[in-house]
Amino acid sequence: MTKLLATLIAGFFAVGAFAQAPAASTTPTPPAAVVAPAKADVKVDSKAAKADAKAQAKSDKVKAKADAKAAKSEKKSEAKASAQKVALKAAPTTAVSK
Repeated sequence: MTKLLATLIAGFFAVGAFAQAPAASTTPTPPAAVVAPAKADVKVDSKAAKADAKAQAKSDKVKAKADAKAAKSEKKSEAKASAQKVALKAAPTTAVSK
């Protein structure tokens, strides 16, 4: 039983060593294969640039919308304050006596 266990453990070590060793390649890689990833990188970069530009445009649009909403709110509050001032000027002042 101990010999069987020792053989199995040795086999697992051998398999582990072969699994981690890089595979030996006998065929040379063609130069065209090197050019293809460069094109793929350019596509990825252009897609990333498009996505970045799209995100920037969206954030600009959201910011412009928020600015317009704030300006509208400010204008509305100024109109309300102005209306209150006019109402105070137009209201007759009466003296209250006890």
